[in-house]
Parts: sequence; C-alpha cells; structure tokens
Amino acid sequence: MFTGIVTGLGTVREVQPIGGGHDHRLVIGTAPDFLTQPAPVVLGASIACSGVCLTAVALGGDWFAVEASAETLSKTTLGGWRQGARVNLERPLRVGDELGGHIVQGHVDGTGEVISAVPENGSVRWRFLAPRALAPFIAPKGSVAIDGVSLTVNDVDGDAFGVNIIPHTAAVTTFGTLQPGARVNLEIDTLARYVARLREYRA
Repeated sequence: MFTGIVTGLGTVREVQPIGGGHDHRLVIGTAPDFLTQPAPVVLGASIACSGVCLTAVALGGDWFAVEASAETLSKTTLGGWRQGARVNLERPLRVGDELGGHIVQGHVDGTGEVISAVPENGSVRWRFLAPRALAPFIAPKGSVAIDGVSLTVNDVDGDAFGVNIIPHTAAVTTFGTLQPGARVNLEIDTLARYVARLREYRA
C-alpha cells in the first residue's frame, strides 16, 4: 500500500531479459538514503516504481533489482524502459505514517498518453488521454495516480483529463522530464473501482 507521495528518483541501469526473454530483471540506481531511511530496505520488500508495485530481489549500496513479468510489461510502461530511464520511487506505507496523498495500491490499471503541458499561472496544466475503459473512473476533483504520483483531477473532457503540476512536484518526480506523446502508468482511485463494481453487481 502506498500514498502516491514520491520519495525518491531512480535511474534504470540495466534491463536483463529472463524467463526466455518474456520477463525482465531491472536494476535501478538511486540515492543510498532511499534504501536506508527510515529503515533499511530488505529483500522481498515492495517498492513502487513509477506506480508499479515490484519486489526487491537484490540490493546494493545505491541500487536495487526487481523482476517484472510479461503481464506487467504488457500492461504498464515498463516494457518500454531502457537504460537511463527515470523512475519515480516510493516505499510502502507503514502503520502510523502520514497519509499525504491517497491510497495507492501499485496495481496499474492501464497506460495513458501525455497530450500537452501548458503553463498556467505558477503551475503547469498537464493533459492526458486515458483508455476508454478507464475514463469513466476519472472525475473532476477526484484522485488519480500518474506514474505513481498522487494527483487531483482538475478537469475532464471525454477520455481526456487535466491535472496541475507545481514546480516542487516537477523537481522531485519524472514530471520534470516528461514530454507530450509519452506513455504514463495510470491507477484509478480504489473507491471508484469498488463503487463501479457494486453498481455492476446490483444491476
């Protein structure tokens, strides 16, 4: 369980095909503090990598390795990661931690596309195109996780929606280097998912 508050940035150092090439082992470099504070990361720990919950299978002083299945690679942006790719990182929520964003499971629902990024007063209005199947779950003033970042939806227009990114968020996440046309991982609000399932069941 995560909150969508990114606490570190990583860089993909290696992409190693495994399992006959269908799965990937990813080595991600990061600041040593991310792996040691507030407590050391241990083997088997969960780490959200641009919104995807993955398991640490190897650890070093300034790196960790994870493995992604063919299913994960096909349903997220991880299948397109190459050496040098930047990654938003978050360690899991601990009991008693401040819930600064919203409940994020690290289970990506699909990928979206960056439409545009336009300066708006002191922030930047980013617009994204969501898959048709996910668009009904994205509502104005609701929550959405984009590449693992908890954000408030500011406007919705059909399958497109917009969020505002302040300079601080751009500086500490991959939004600082994101470009129109790029693919991003989307996780809809858990509450919206269960409300939709309840309505479907009652119908």
